[in-house]
Amino acid sequence: MCKVERALKAALLIQRWYRRYCARLEIRRRYTWTIFQSIEYAGEQDQMKLYDFFNALLTHMTNTTMNDVMEALSPRASPSTDEEGEEDEVSMKRLLEEAWAEEVKVEGSYKGPHLTTPLTTHSIHQLVDAYKKKKALHVRYVYVLLREGVRVLRQRATVTHASTAISGQITVVGDLHGKLDDLLTILYKNGLPSTDNPYVFNGDFVDRGQKSMEVILLLLALVIAFPAEVYLNRGNHEDLVMNARYGFCKEVSRKYKAPHGPRILRLLEEVYRWLPLSTVINNKVMVVHGGISLDIDLKTISNIDRSKYTSVLRSPATRLHDDASLTEDTEPALNKQIRLAAATYEWKQVLDLLWSDPQTQAGCQPNSFRGGGSYFGPDITKDFLAQHGLDLLIRSHECKFDGYEFTQDNKCLTIFSASNYYEAGSNRGAYVKLQGPNLEPHFVQYTAELKSRKLTIRERVGRMETSAFRELRGQIHASRSKLLEAFQQKDKGKTGYISVGDWVEVMEKESKLNLPWRVLKDKLVFLHPTNGQVNYRSTFSDETIKKDLAVKGGPTVVEALYRHKSSLETIFRLIDKDNSGHISMEEFKETCELLSRHIEVPISTQEITDLARSIDINKDGYIDFNEFLECFRIVESTRRSADDEDDDDDDDYDEHDEDNEHQNGDAELHIDAENTKCEQVSHKKR
Repeated sequence: MCKVERALKAALLIQRWYRRYCARLEIRRRYTWTIFQSIEYAGEQDQMKLYDFFNALLTHMTNTTMNDVMEALSPRASPSTDEEGEEDEVSMKRLLEEAWAEEVKVEGSYKGPHLTTPLTTHSIHQLVDAYKKKKALHVRYVYVLLREGVRVLRQRATVTHASTAISGQITVVGDLHGKLDDLLTILYKNGLPSTDNPYVFNGDFVDRGQKSMEVILLLLALVIAFPAEVYLNRGNHEDLVMNARYGFCKEVSRKYKAPHGPRILRLLEEVYRWLPLSTVINNKVMVVHGGISLDIDLKTISNIDRSKYTSVLRSPATRLHDDASLTEDTEPALNKQIRLAAATYEWKQVLDLLWSDPQTQAGCQPNSFRGGGSYFGPDITKDFLAQHGLDLLIRSHECKFDGYEFTQDNKCLTIFSASNYYEAGSNRGAYVKLQGPNLEPHFVQYTAELKSRKLTIRERVGRMETSAFRELRGQIHASRSKLLEAFQQKDKGKTGYISVGDWVEVMEKESKLNLPWRVLKDKLVFLHPTNGQVNYRSTFSDETIKKDLAVKGGPTVVEALYRHKSSLETIFRLIDKDNSGHISMEEFKETCELLSRHIEVPISTQEITDLARSIDINKDGYIDFNEFLECFRIVESTRRSADDEDDDDDDDYDEHDEDNEHQNGDAELHIDAENTKCEQVSHKKR
């Protein structure tokens, strides 16, 4: 009896310990997930804040130079006109695309797949096998797939309708984000599309992953080969403005040098603008990338001319301004306001379809977390489904730990198909098969990467946690000055310590990240051993970050560059119209002249020329990204030096400031070395 009691007590202790262990792991997983998501959405919010700049640049590039550039790139092509002599822009572009494909010859040394139109199942097998063996597709066939993909997509309605009357099932795939292994895994597990096996791919095919080009080309090949069995929806990342920030433009320019890279991007823009916005299955299930809002109406969406939304980030005011018929002499101001209001209403619906997220509370409100779209509650979903006679809303747009999640009384399903999205082992991918007359959902989960499959739960959480805190500390250092100033205001006695509540308040207000700071404090700061107060300077004391700062330029300068680096890179790529990797003097002058008009600050031609020459450090006649970034570093350093001269208060000088001075000195030496290296590379090229 005594042995039995001891055994039971031991079992209960082990069970209690295991439950605590699992609970701790789950807490770590959840706050790690929140860190990743908050940083991701903060980046998207920054992207939306660049509206005006993007709109001005896109308007300028599209209207004043795009046709000239296209003609220059393809001198053999001639514009197409109809019997009345009116030029058909779409036909002209298609002729140009045809010429681009025909003028490219396939070398005898090429070992990849040879594609012929019309594409067949054999062609798809060839392409899949080539991608499995990591073979690149020849640029001639890239042109063919993009051109043929546009041809098929142009024939689709804005809201497409799919039926399972013959197949009895349909598969819905969520975000792929350049994860080719995930797409290949899905096709292996679920089979290629066919009459009995139709697919809906629900947007965000590109960006973030390293194989975005392969993913979108394979999807277009599937659409071309199986036009009646494959449906593609547009996502918020099917937008060149987003691609400039999140990596796809860089990937294209890296894989396809000029003149092919710029041409491919223009063809991709054609693909994007013709992608349908939603798919309705059996008049029961609506599949859309982001979600819905109070304004969404399927009839209105169905009648939208989606092709005019080359970028969803372009405001209606910009597009109406592009319309040559809208001049003060030809149309009254009231009519303009009416047209602008109608265009804004339509544009908001498109934006909501691609950017919205569900919420648990009732109602509909702007999606402040992402900076675009709406938050829609369960009541909005219920009313929308009832209004249109639907049973279920399927959307993607959000990474989920298990690859899918039901919310809003099981009326809203999120499906996400990119596994290991944040970090190896961070999440599983999933797709959903809707089967039977009632379209019952059946989920298939997977992890594409072999290494992450072998990790234990503890190892996965540990990797995620390490990566998440590395990203978080980078974000914290990007706001170091503001945080430190706010901490010092709370520290009335100049002790170097503040209460936990004050620390949490400052982090919530100044970091702009919606995180459980009270839970995270133990991993971010040191606490006083007796009173439990926070040593607020320890918020910036991570040794890894210090090492990075010593290389990159010290905290005072690097924090500004880190905070704006992604935006600066996006702006750089927008100015670099031909995606050559450097800005020509002409491109720089055109952009400065545009900004001069846009911000109403006059800049003379000579001043622009002098500015361009001063930024061109290695004097090769072009501005690369390092030079572009360096000019901001110099300006930031000069501004801070001026501020320091005006500040006579040296009471706060301590060993941390001394370290920073050493780091800044090391950083300047490093940057000088990098500039010398760039100049040497430039001379080699010349």
